[in-house]
Amino acid sequence: MKLFPREEILERTLAVTSAEHRDRLGLVAMDVPLISNLDILGNLALIKQFRENLPKREAEALVLSYLQRFDMERIAYRRNPNLSAEERFCAMLIRAVLVPEAFVVIDRPLKIVPDLQENRFFHDMLTKVEDLWSSCVIFDYPWNRERYEDIPVDIDEL
Repeated sequence: MKLFPREEILERTLAVTSAEHRDRLGLVAMDVPLISNLDILGNLALIKQFRENLPKREAEALVLSYLQRFDMERIAYRRNPNLSAEERFCAMLIRAVLVPEAFVVIDRPLKIVPDLQENRFFHDMLTKVEDLWSSCVIFDYPWNRERYEDIPVDIDEL
């Protein structure tokens, strides 16, 4: 986790990090929304189809197995506007870890889940897929630090 004192420093570091890891970047950010005219299954399966030329049926089976990790199979045929904030974050996180050898960057997760009630939410989400990424970093501000209880990533306050 990298905690930035100002937005412009965070934005600049995010741009540099994204460029450095472009080939295996799995970005979770409000600025990178799910495709609105595809359901979640289609959105996520597209990553494996595009990046690894995986047949649609195999890609969808893999996505369903990842949704099961979160007990979220029910969102497979929903579209982005019909998701709760927590469901949307889950779908975006799965999309990120579908990138081979993913370098997952989560940009200000509280912009995606603004009304989060449970501080262990991010811990629980990340631990369910920690076997699927090679690296994971969260970009946020120091004043949100207490919202990330026991997350499985290192914390650097800049």
